[in-house]
Amino acid sequence: MTSRSTSGLRLPDPVVAAIRAELPGAAERCIAAVMREVPQYSEPFRGRMGRNIENAVTLALGGFLDMATTDAGIEPGSMVESVFEAAYALGRGEARSGRTMDALAAAYRVGGRAAWHDLSASAVENGLPAAEVAKFAEFVFDYIDQLSAASVSGHADELATSGRVRERHRERLAHSILTGVDRASLTVLAERADWAPPATLTAVIAPSSASAVLRSQQEARTLHAGSDAPGLDDHPDLTVLLIPDLGDRARTALVAQLADRQAVVGPTRPWDQARTSYRRALRAIILDVARPGASADSEDHLVPLVLTADRAALADLRERVLAPMQGLRPTTIEKLTETLRAWVLHQGRRDEIATVLFVHPQSIRYRVGRLRELYGDRLTDPQFILEAAVALGLSEG
Repeated sequence: MTSRSTSGLRLPDPVVAAIRAELPGAAERCIAAVMREVPQYSEPFRGRMGRNIENAVTLALGGFLDMATTDAGIEPGSMVESVFEAAYALGRGEARSGRTMDALAAAYRVGGRAAWHDLSASAVENGLPAAEVAKFAEFVFDYIDQLSAASVSGHADELATSGRVRERHRERLAHSILTGVDRASLTVLAERADWAPPATLTAVIAPSSASAVLRSQQEARTLHAGSDAPGLDDHPDLTVLLIPDLGDRARTALVAQLADRQAVVGPTRPWDQARTSYRRALRAIILDVARPGASADSEDHLVPLVLTADRAALADLRERVLAPMQGLRPTTIEKLTETLRAWVLHQGRRDEIATVLFVHPQSIRYRVGRLRELYGDRLTDPQFILEAAVALGLSEG
């Protein structure tokens, strides 16, 4: 009788022959045990896939027997190498299917235990000395650990690769939303990015240094447009997030969190119309209305956003409102302009005007009298009052 050895294990030829004959049945029982004890595989292993997995297990057990009967170990091009490549591919496939590595590790444990039960029984029945059984057990479970490690590596690599691909698709989706791509095209991009559209999105412009923390605190579907979002060319230190279904309480908390930063939270809009949320937040950034320490909520800055929507028109309106002062000295124009502004905003209440401007009431009476000389009945004309409020409402004088 001849025997072969590896790592101190000696398997007599009759034992090898008996185990090899046992492999198909052992593979079948391994599959049955996994289906019974690991719920995640109770359905996937049925039918055609089950037969394919059974063949793979038979191959894996055959690879084990080859390792146990040669001194060469894993050689390039050998069946054993093919087995480990298959284990790596299995890990990647499980990641693509959405199953965790925990499920696959459980399958390895259950399958290894079932295989050991069959193989050890066959080995003992065919004369494997008791002294060698412990070495045989060590070899079996070491082999299972190596296969499991190969699958873990494949699973991790697939997650890393698919994660990078998915992130690129989601960044492209975010850019497409911000540039106003039509809903049908956005839906296709969302499917490609494995992204289930929420009801709404809220655009947030914040420092790039804070983006990772903000994303970790928000819903998993939060999109990141990066710092190269359209319109942010002059603000390379800022980035854009699109947050799904941001409720009132979460919005309040987010605004408070961003109050000490150069950041703006746009209005909430239907997910495929989130471009309007971003455009408002972007205008708030450009106008510098949300400085550190001020509110980061664009809803708190609607007046300046509205009044500066058309800067040229605002300038023309201001020029028309102040036209009667043309020809006066600059210092006089400055004083009368601040008085007119206060007159409009405080509805002509002279004491309030004096308090706001820190000017003696007698001086206010003089200035108001001067305004009446310049504007006449227009000071009581509702249309002029509206125009003056809009034209001077943002100025300090």
